[in-house]
Order: sequence, then C-alpha cells, then structure tokens
Amino acid sequence: MPEMSSVAMSYTLAARLTLKQLRLIAMVAEHRQLSLAAQALSLTQPAASRALAEIERFCGGAIFERHARGMTLTPLGELMVRRARNVVEEIAEASAEIARYNAGLGGVVRIGAVTGGAIGTVVPVVQRLRREAPDAEIHLEVAMSRALVHELLALRLDFVLARLPADARAADFEAVPASEERIDIIAGAAHPLAARPSVGLVELLAHDWVMQAPGAPIRLAVEQALLARGARPPTRVTNTSSLLATIAMLATSEAVAPVSHEVAGLVARVGSGLVALAVRERPVVAPYALIALRGRRLSPLAHRCREMVAETLTGRGA
Repeated sequence: MPEMSSVAMSYTLAARLTLKQLRLIAMVAEHRQLSLAAQALSLTQPAASRALAEIERFCGGAIFERHARGMTLTPLGELMVRRARNVVEEIAEASAEIARYNAGLGGVVRIGAVTGGAIGTVVPVVQRLRREAPDAEIHLEVAMSRALVHELLALRLDFVLARLPADARAADFEAVPASEERIDIIAGAAHPLAARPSVGLVELLAHDWVMQAPGAPIRLAVEQALLARGARPPTRVTNTSSLLATIAMLATSEAVAPVSHEVAGLVARVGSGLVALAVRERPVVAPYALIALRGRRLSPLAHRCREMVAETLTGRGA
C-alpha cells in the first residue's frame, strides 16, 4: 500500500480532529496529567486515554511523553498544542461574540436622523447604548429627510428619524411619530436684536438669513408663519444644510437662522457665541417620525436600538 503523502495526511487530520479532542490536547498540556485534564473536561480517565491515543494515531506520532511525575510535550506535541489552543480560543471568542450579537450587545447598527432628532433623541440613545454594548459598531448619518428615506429604501440604514416625502408609499413603512418640533431663531451674541426681550418675526426680514434649501421643513414653517402675517418670505438667504457653516456665518455677521429647539440648545451649551432670539411667534414644524421598512428583519442590535429610540419618543424610556 503506497505511503500517504504529508499533504494528504494534513487533510485527513483536519477532517478527523474534533473540537473536543483539541480541548483535550490543550488541557493535558496545561495540567500535565491526564486525570486532571479529564476532570476539567468532565470525562472519565479511560475515555480521555482512548481519545488521546486516537489523536496520536491521527498525528502519526506521540504528542506527549509519559513520566512518573506527569506528561511533557514532544516536538510534535508543541506544534499541536499551539494550534489547538488557537482554535479553542477562537471558538470561545466566537461563542462570546455570537452571544453578544444575539443579545443585541454586539454587531452593527446604522441610524439616520434629521438634525433635531439626532441631537434631541438619537445622541442620548447612542450614548446609553454605548455604555450597555461597548463592542457595538454604531453609525449615525445626519441629513435631510428625503436623503435619509432614500438610504433606508436602499437598505443602507436600519431606521431613520425623518419625515416621509410626499411621493413615498406610506404602506411600505412602519412609523412611530414624535411630538411637534419647535423652531428657534439663532444669531450671534453681538447681534443688535440679541438683547431685546421680545422680537417680532417680521422684524427679522431686515437681516440676512441662513437656511436649508427651499422645501426643507423648517424653512417651510418659517415661510408659512411669515405669510400668515402678511409678510413675504426672506429674500436675502444663504442656503446650506451644514450646521457648521451656519454657525460660522452667524458668528461673523448679523444674519439669523431658524433651527430646531434642540439644535439651538446645543449651540448655546458648547460656547459657540450664538444665542436664541426672543421671538414672539415661534414657528412649529410638522413632527418627524421613527421610520423603518415594513417587514424588514433587523439585527438584534439594530432592533434593540430602534426600541430604545421608540421608548424615548413615546416617553417610556424617560
């Protein structure tokens, strides 16, 4: 009978060795006594002895030398123990990772949100989730509603805090509504209206404005509030969806900008040099919602995060 090649033997060994046998090799190397290794693995000593003999037969030689005081590794054994320990440790780590994943404590979640929803709702949830699931990979995309819903439909986001575009099929989504979003008008602390105890919305038309593009919900709410008072919408407008660019322009000019109440609170807290003007007629924008695709199965982490956001929106997570 022709002698088996080393390559063929390696494939045979890989196919025959079990995880239980690899654990036995690692335990014998650790304890140096077969009886202690068997006890650690809840095996009888005869069963452990038979298993070790089978392993050595598969390997084509002894992996332990037996002595009166215990067992020591042969050169073949040193090679096998190193590999066995690696496999056992990898399986243990995989088991722990799978357990964390199934418990919603690991994996990836991708969230989208409009700016106010991101600051007021998602950021606190993410901070809480990070404490509970430190190994989780969390992505937060902040954009306008239409872009977020497009990313949701493309399966690049798990759920979003946004407003459904008028041309979206409402039946394709599940939604948990939020409360109405209040609007503040912010400006630089040195703005001539900053110290006024009360400012009329129409008075602000004498100043430059920084706003999102036409059709954005906050901009629409401001324009409708002005129209309701017989005034034209602002005409001296710089259009940007960037909060950073908005802050920069307000800090270096006498422009004003409508933002969500959450954004106004944030820029005041971080020492940006911006303040909310005491506008008497504060516009209100239609509420956004927690939106997910109907029937889509989320990962345990994404499902857990969505539930936390829903609880926050409905007051159950307070």
